[in-house]
Amino acid sequence: MSAESVGFSLLLLGLLLIIGKWVRVGTPLLQDLFLPSSLIAGMIALIIGPEILGRILDIQIIPSRTLETWRYLPGLMINIVFAALFIGKKIPNVKTIWRLAGPQVILGYIISFGQYVVGLVLSIFILAPVFGMNPMSGALIEVGFVGGHGTAAGLRETFVEVGFAEGGDLAIGLATVGVLGGVLIGIGLINWGIRKNKLVNQFQSTDRSVLERKGIIELDTREPAGFLSTRSESIEPLSLHFGYIAIAILLGYSILQGMIYIENVTWGAMTGVYLLKYIPLFPLAMLGGIIVQLVLDKIDKHNTIDRSLINRIQGLALDILIVSALATLSLTVIGENLMPFIILALGGILWTVFAFVFLAPRILPDYWFERGIGDFGQSMGITATGLLLMQVTDPDNKTPALESFGYKQLLLELFVGGGLFTAASIPLIFQFGATSILIFTSTITIGALIFGLVVYGRKK
Repeated sequence: MSAESVGFSLLLLGLLLIIGKWVRVGTPLLQDLFLPSSLIAGMIALIIGPEILGRILDIQIIPSRTLETWRYLPGLMINIVFAALFIGKKIPNVKTIWRLAGPQVILGYIISFGQYVVGLVLSIFILAPVFGMNPMSGALIEVGFVGGHGTAAGLRETFVEVGFAEGGDLAIGLATVGVLGGVLIGIGLINWGIRKNKLVNQFQSTDRSVLERKGIIELDTREPAGFLSTRSESIEPLSLHFGYIAIAILLGYSILQGMIYIENVTWGAMTGVYLLKYIPLFPLAMLGGIIVQLVLDKIDKHNTIDRSLINRIQGLALDILIVSALATLSLTVIGENLMPFIILALGGILWTVFAFVFLAPRILPDYWFERGIGDFGQSMGITATGLLLMQVTDPDNKTPALESFGYKQLLLELFVGGGLFTAASIPLIFQFGATSILIFTSTITIGALIFGLVVYGRKK
């Protein structure tokens, strides 16, 4: 792989992003589905790639060297996405977070760990004995749905290392199903909620302007993408913010290597059970980001961090990740495991809808629909899906849904949705077996459910 081929691959990826944007601008259906341009660009790359048109027409439209480069990008970009999660955000104490977002944290854990329970039950009793699937397939629902494309792509190497290489493609496929299902089913649930008067602030519609539907901000209402916190002759502000993210990733890498060393000289050497070496870097990069922010809170007297610039870097990395992950998705793997794929997708969808319709009203003490629809969207697709659905139900932020949803991420994403447990779930199943992890996740799900019903259910 030459430097020239790497550069050309990145240029081609940029071209695809622009094509995806203008396809969305010109396609009302895609606007109504709220699909991001990166997802559209990735699907275009998949269609013109070797898996579809390349197979049908027997031609190589996208160079093989480009595809080889793209396969490395998701594993790199996911580190930037997670390292940037908490940089530039004021990190409150746990008591404050719990007071504002405790019920949603509990609901989020019920949904996420419940997806493991559903997946592992399907894996143990149907997928493994009937279809010969690897028992680690039980983790795919949570990895694909709550984790999203970023986590699914970031765990590709972990799937390969534990001998379940097809798991990466299946997880990315489930992430795509989750994003589409989150929007379509979410909008359907909102319409149901309006008809049944489930919303506190009823409304008839959320009419969007033509430009808003196309994803373009009107010229006279545009805001800066970020503020200049340093003078350019000193250091370019974008470079400074990238440097903070780089430090977070380096800290995460150091933590991971230290953990692996400790495992190698202690319980690993004594028992032969190795777990930490299979954990990817990105959840530790997230911890590195928290450390960076805590240090900056103490020493950065000039407030040089601008969250808007961090968001732009994170957004760029996520767009690159989604396009490259979808472009290199193996439809052959999904085709060879089509029935298990469909079973997992249906199992994940049914559980998540059940959790929203039947559990959210009983756990969330107030504004259950406005709060719960955000959790549903995030648990089906990505955080942006949850934000989108909350915007539809509460466009003027008259409820505490958005604030509590934001605080919830600090305690939720640290462990699930791409956090520590999500990253460790596949190595855990690999080392201890699907049945042991099913018992563990079932215990957490039932415990969280009882806690939510007893503690928060009484506050309604």
